[in-house]
Formats: sequence, structure tokens, C-alpha cells
Amino acid sequence: MTDAITAHLRLPAGPVDLTTIETDAAPGFDGDKAEGKATLFAMGDELSDLQERLWAQRTVGSERRILLVLQGMDTSGKGGVLRHTIGLVDPQGVKITSFKAPTEEERAHDFLWRIEKGLPPAGFIGVFDRSHYEDVLIARVRGFAEPEEIERRYGAINDFEASLVDEGYSIIKCMLHISAEEQRARLAERLDNPEKHWKYNPGDLDERAFWPDYQAAYETVLERTSTQLAPWHVVPSDKKWFRNLAIGQLLLETLRRLDLQWPEADFDVDAEKARLAGESPVQ
Repeated sequence: MTDAITAHLRLPAGPVDLTTIETDAAPGFDGDKAEGKATLFAMGDELSDLQERLWAQRTVGSERRILLVLQGMDTSGKGGVLRHTIGLVDPQGVKITSFKAPTEEERAHDFLWRIEKGLPPAGFIGVFDRSHYEDVLIARVRGFAEPEEIERRYGAINDFEASLVDEGYSIIKCMLHISAEEQRARLAERLDNPEKHWKYNPGDLDERAFWPDYQAAYETVLERTSTQLAPWHVVPSDKKWFRNLAIGQLLLETLRRLDLQWPEADFDVDAEKARLAGESPVQ
């Protein structure tokens, strides 16, 4: 029922025009909101099983791990994905890294320095809430780096991600695609509800003024850094339930492709059973 989702989300090669990609759609899924939520919940058992296998394999030296990159405009739902989709698996095997404005120490290094420090260890599902792509998005829109440096960074990102794949990473890159109208509605909801005032940041409205510039920056990012090894997926995100379902499906398919097996015992199982059976009762 959900297998067709991935094909619709994966970005084809070539120029990108975000205005041609719907934000309020559920491509590859025929159900409604209730069915979408139920389908995501039903993925939980298999996701948990496969995650535990990934975790177990680290005990026998496997370097495999997953890196989920979430990029999107403010209110696009990165936090919602963490709660509703990543929340289906064991938090012990998840490493979430949120990238805010770089510190003075981070600015003293190459832009990828802090990204490398946030990478997940073997056996983990790592999630980047924002990422190295901030350095070719806000840095471009707000002029935090020279055009020549921005240009260099596209190639540096592709090389960096290729090296991660060589090291055992499976990379899932998702652009959470919302409309300006939906963002406005979500910001208004936060202002109208005192219980959500803590989520409102006046700076979000400042960045909203640059919406066309951000869309152009995203189009360039998507075109220049969607590779065979680390392709981009554009996830329609006006429907929160579909956004969560779609990323759940991407994660599930990625784990399935790893063909994860339980590690074989490095001890004599029958001998241990015999020892246990012959053990004197604990006093």
C-alpha cells in the first residue's frame, strides 16, 4: 500500500522547480488521514525489529548505520517527524543532532567540522534536525558566506556524503516541502495558542520575508547535491500525517535493503543450555 511512495518522492536528475511539486498531496498513497496514521503505526513492529538487528550487528564489528537528514523551512515539521516516526523505534539506538547557528569555535573551522562531530556511531539511526545544508541555504540567502565559498561547498558536500557511504552509512535526505500559506497558518496557530507560544520564534517571521530567496536556494541545493549515493526526497508536508508516513516508509525501505541478520553466537549454545539446566537452584 505504501511501496509507491518512495518512487514519487525521489528527486529525478536535472533542474528543480519547486512550484511544480505539490505541498498538499499524498503521492503514492490512496488512503485518508486516519488510514495514513494507522499505516504508520503498523510499521512500528518491523521498524523496531530491523533497528534492533542494526544495533545488534555493531557487536560483531558492523559499521552500518543510517543518517536521516531533515531540511525544511520553519514549521515544516522536523519535530513532528521525530515524535511520530522516529518515536516508533527504541530511543537507545537513535542519535538526534540539532544544528543551530554556529558557535564562535565552529566558525573557526571548516563548515563540515561540526557536522562530523554530530555523526551517529555504528549501529545507530542518526537524525540531523537541520544539517550541513544550512551552510548553502541560510548562508547563501543571508550572505553569511561569499558566492565562491557557497559554490565550493556544493562539491564538498557531495564528496563528504560519498565518503560516508563508503564508511557504512545509508543516507536518507528529506526536504520537507510546505507552502507559504501553510507556514503562515502554523505560525498563526502558535500565536493564538498560549500553550504553543514557547514554539514561536520572532526570527521565523524575519526569515519568512526571504521566502522566494529560500525557495531558489533550495532548488539549487536539490539539483546540485542529489546524487546516486545520496539522493534527495521532496516530501509534501502540508499534510502532517503524510509527511510522517512518507519518512517512515523511506526509513523502513532503507533498513530492509540492508538485509540485516541477527549475529551468530560466538559460544556453544547447546553447552550453555546444558549448564543452565544443570544449575543448582538459587538459594
